[in-house]
Amino acid sequence: MISVVGHTAIDHLFRVPSLPKRHTSTYITDHKVYFGGGAANIAVGIATLGEPCTLISAVGGDFPGSDYDRWLRSLGIVQDFLVVEDAVTPTAYIFTDESNDQVTYFEWGASAVRTRTEAPALDFVHMATADPDFNVRVAAKSRFASFDPGQDLLRYSREQLESILGDIDILFANNHEMDRMCGMLGKRRDELVADIPIVVMTMGSEGSVLYTDGRDRFVPVVEVDAVDPTGAGDGYRAGFLTAFRRGCDPLDCCRVGAVTASFVVEKMGTQTNLPDWGRMLDRYRKVFGDLGGMEA
Repeated sequence: MISVVGHTAIDHLFRVPSLPKRHTSTYITDHKVYFGGGAANIAVGIATLGEPCTLISAVGGDFPGSDYDRWLRSLGIVQDFLVVEDAVTPTAYIFTDESNDQVTYFEWGASAVRTRTEAPALDFVHMATADPDFNVRVAAKSRFASFDPGQDLLRYSREQLESILGDIDILFANNHEMDRMCGMLGKRRDELVADIPIVVMTMGSEGSVLYTDGRDRFVPVVEVDAVDPTGAGDGYRAGFLTAFRRGCDPLDCCRVGAVTASFVVEKMGTQTNLPDWGRMLDRYRKVFGDLGGMEA
C-alpha cells in the first residue's frame, strides 16, 4: 500500500493569451473546473495504474458526498480524510498562456488545519504539497518516504527543509525547485543530491534526470500532442512510485513516470486521461522497449 499525503483540491484551469505583467490585465479564453490537488492527482494515478493507495488529506465540509468524493471511492482509494466542517476544500486557480507557462494561486482552505494534527507512522509514503510541519513529522515517523515540495517550497523554513531532506529516500523536484532548495540550504546541486539515495529532477518538455549511486542519467520526455501541461509532474510521480513499489529499477521507474505523464498532457484536467498499467505498458514498449518483464 502506498500512502500519499497532501492536498485534495478543486482545480480551476484558465487559458489566457499571455500572463500579465505587473499593473496590467489580460482576458480569459477558457475556464474549466476539474478534480485536482497534488496528492490526490498522484493517488488517482497510482490507483488507476492498479496499485493500492491511501490518500491522507484535509477537506472541507463541502466534500463528503460530492462528485469528487464518489470519484475517489469508485477507484478504490482509501480516504484517510480530516473533514473540517467550517472550511472549504482547497482550491487552485491555474492560469496557462499560449506558451504553456503557468501561474497558480492556491486557497488552502481546510488544509491549513494539518499543522495542528498528529502525524501517522507509515510504511511507504509519498509527501506531496502539504503543510510543511506536518510533512516533516510524517517523514520522521515513516519507514520509507519520498517527497516533492512543489509550489509549497516557499512555505518551508531552512530548518524544516533540512529536517525533511534528512529523513527521505526519494526526492522529486523540478529544476527551478532544485535551484531554490540549493539557495535555501547554501549547497551546490551535487552536494544536495549526494545526501539523498534517489533524486529525480524534472525539466518540463526537456525530460528528467535521475541521480543515484553517484551517477546522473537522462530520461527523455515522451513526445505526444500536448493540450495542457497541468498535472504532468503528478502523473510522473504516480508512474514512478507504482513501478518502484513493483520492484522496477529506478531508471525504469523514471521511464514509467515519463510515459504516465505523457497521457496526462494529452487532455485538459489532471485526472482525466491517466492510463491503467496495460495502456502505460503499450506506450512504454513503443518508446523504451520491454520493461524488465513487468507485464502485469
